[in-house]
Amino acid sequence: MNMKSLDTIIFIFLGLCVGASIASQTGVNATLRMALHSPIQAAFFSFLIGTLFLGVLVFLNGGRWFIESRLASLPWWAWLGGFLGACNIAVSIFLAPRLGALLLAVSVVTGQIIASLVFDHLGALGYPKIELSITRVLGSVLVFIGLLLVAHS
Repeated sequence: MNMKSLDTIIFIFLGLCVGASIASQTGVNATLRMALHSPIQAAFFSFLIGTLFLGVLVFLNGGRWFIESRLASLPWWAWLGGFLGACNIAVSIFLAPRLGALLLAVSVVTGQIIASLVFDHLGALGYPKIELSITRVLGSVLVFIGLLLVAHS
């Protein structure tokens, strides 16, 4: 096994950990929503705690916070990550008690895959350009079929 394939295996494992974390995060936030009676308030506190945690990490990491020349060269859409994250968390908190963990996760992943096919094909949003292939499309179709099977059960 070469080093590149080992790196790929490690990176896939980390991706699986992120997926498990997202499923956990949604359940935790849905529980918070029940106590607060508001998906928006639950999302707010989720992001507040996350922001404080990241602030501590940035502070401990040291270095400059803002480098004007780098900020000025960013495309306008580079600033939308927090907005998209807040929307994703708020909607996930709303959907979790209605869909359950599995259907929510499969629908989120299916949406990610559809968008990712487009982003890779176009080389959009900073992703490398990766052409569509029959295996990539077939794998995506199988995930979509999985969504239909989970939704039907």
